[in-house]
Amino acid sequence: MELLIITGMSGAGKSLCVKYFEDIGFFCVDNLPPSLIPKFAEVIMHGKSKLEKIALIIDIRGGAMFLDLLPALATLTDMGIKYKILFLDASDAVLVKRFKESRRVHPLSKDGRLSDGIAEERKILQTIKDKADVTIDTSNLSPQQLREAITNHFVKGKSFTGLIIHIVSFGFKYGIPIDSDLVFDVRFIPNPYYVPELKKRTGLEREVLDYIMSFSETRTFINKLIDMINFLLPQYVKEGKRQLIIAIGCTGGRHRSVAIADKLYKRLKRRGANVIIQHRDIHRDENADNDDKGGSL
Repeated sequence: MELLIITGMSGAGKSLCVKYFEDIGFFCVDNLPPSLIPKFAEVIMHGKSKLEKIALIIDIRGGAMFLDLLPALATLTDMGIKYKILFLDASDAVLVKRFKESRRVHPLSKDGRLSDGIAEERKILQTIKDKADVTIDTSNLSPQQLREAITNHFVKGKSFTGLIIHIVSFGFKYGIPIDSDLVFDVRFIPNPYYVPELKKRTGLEREVLDYIMSFSETRTFINKLIDMINFLLPQYVKEGKRQLIIAIGCTGGRHRSVAIADKLYKRLKRRGANVIIQHRDIHRDENADNDDKGGSL
């Protein structure tokens, strides 16, 4: 039996997770009182049910009952039942925005400020977060990217390293992604913006990619970048890092950074890495005739 405990911050995406885990064959139970977890697991193991993959969503909605989670997990260990913990997180700013957009009330801030409720929840959840086998920060993830992260971690046949690699292409004129761990500037590559037939295209299109890859410095850079990333990944995993954000930038984020980011994504994907890609600025100002313009780069 594969038993997964899903928990995390309110507003971090647990409701979406339930749908995605059901799609990949998990039997999901939402908001089960933690004290019932050992009994539930025992019934599944010794009953007539043939459930092999089970996900239990446990969070602060249970109020004081949530404090029973750690003792319940200790009981599972005593029973010889193995489990994993998935913790969903997001930045305070993103959580506040999501609650305001949905007009929901935070479970711990019914009589106070939303920020106070989030702070109190973080304090309560810290111990269980420290025990998590997988932590996914959903601050910058679209629903599709969250689905991909879950698939990478929990579908049989995918490699699991505990590290999610998030590749972001961007335009320097719109600012460097503030949460980047590694930033690479590819403005040294000749700019397709100045080729009339390529100006309105993107780095995802074959004509632009062929142009960018026609330069020896591009090919050399990609090979050296892959070598460095391959060296760094095991070091980050060894240090317990759970998310690595690699930002690749050109002037406008439409041509060069998109093509290089996509190349890196595909190379890492082939080796089984847990990798997600986002082209942040690919459609910025696409009608304003300044897609990747700026300077001589």
